[in-house]
Amino acid sequence: MTGSAPAAAPLAPVPGAGRGTIAALGVVQILAWGSSYYLLAVLAPAIAADTGWPLQWVMGAMSLGLLVAALAAPRVGVLIGARGGRPAMTAGCGLLALGLATLGLAPNLAVFALGWCVMGAGMAACLYDAAFATLSRIHGAAARRAITALTLWGGFASTVCWPISAFLEAHLGWRGTCLTYAAIHLGVCMPLLFLALPAPLPKPAPRARGEAGRTVVLVGAERTRFLLLAGIITATGTITAIISIQLLMLLQAQGVTLAAAVAAGTLIGPAQVFARLVEQASGGRHHPLWTMTGAVAFMGTGVGLLAAGFPVVAVALVAYGAGNGIFSIAKGTAPLALLGAERYPVLSGRLARPALLAQALSPSVAAYLLAAGGADAVFAALVGLAVTAAVLLAVLWRLR
Repeated sequence: MTGSAPAAAPLAPVPGAGRGTIAALGVVQILAWGSSYYLLAVLAPAIAADTGWPLQWVMGAMSLGLLVAALAAPRVGVLIGARGGRPAMTAGCGLLALGLATLGLAPNLAVFALGWCVMGAGMAACLYDAAFATLSRIHGAAARRAITALTLWGGFASTVCWPISAFLEAHLGWRGTCLTYAAIHLGVCMPLLFLALPAPLPKPAPRARGEAGRTVVLVGAERTRFLLLAGIITATGTITAIISIQLLMLLQAQGVTLAAAVAAGTLIGPAQVFARLVEQASGGRHHPLWTMTGAVAFMGTGVGLLAAGFPVVAVALVAYGAGNGIFSIAKGTAPLALLGAERYPVLSGRLARPALLAQALSPSVAAYLLAAGGADAVFAALVGLAVTAAVLLAVLWRLR
């Protein structure tokens, strides 16, 4: 490509990965998501009630963790690209264990927030972005099916861990729940990753590390494609963050009863998994941009129906859930196809940074919009994000 930086030889896929690797990564994804991103959905009220800390500050500590994850993500991608996924992901689970133990023992809100900072580093190193980069490092350009299969496991994180968290909180309290999850990461997740993932690659010599750095310098059309992908992933990730946290409040502001809102919300998870099963059944016969197009279309339809006050809320949430489900696949497979497998581990960390920053800030912004302009203002912002993602995707198609 005219003006492109010279590319180094592609990284050779690492042997030794199969269904056992996917299963091990899948178990880790369920436990890692359930004990980090989804943790406060169950524990936050109990934490606030037990400690007297303001609920918004308890939730704000998690936002601080996401900010740390955004800062750490590019470095994690570089490490996975250079040495494979075992060191980074095993360390990530160790950091989650340390962070959860800090939460469980926190004597005050400052230490609680410090625990979330540690967890943020762990999230960057062992959630989807790191796992996708690990699979691309193992399988090379053929990682698409493995990424799709892994998202099927991850789709059950809240389904599995919310009941577990509720059970543990009822019997051990919120502190005991955090300490139990810390023990699970040490006793289950870290050994699984150590045994299932290929051994770390030798540390490259200084000159080789310098040469590898040039492979991630993007110019011209490649840089434009990268920026478009980053914009799409950030816009859709912001939608997901707001819906995940404020859905029930938004629906109630539209006159939906709490019971009906909760019942409709339970359809999101099955819709995600069903859409991922359909994508897997397709066998990867279409370009990943079609997967991303379907995801943006379904998410936009769901958000648009909610904003318009469509009377059958379940239809809107099923559409949104289906789109969100396959977008988890698209954000891993589209960059792999458009930017190349050899640079994917490093670039995945760069793509994750703006999305994580947006997800950290969006709950506070959405809360302000809800207080200032009501549900209509929040839905208008969601529709604007969906339209932005669609426009960026249309430009990306032209540059394919």
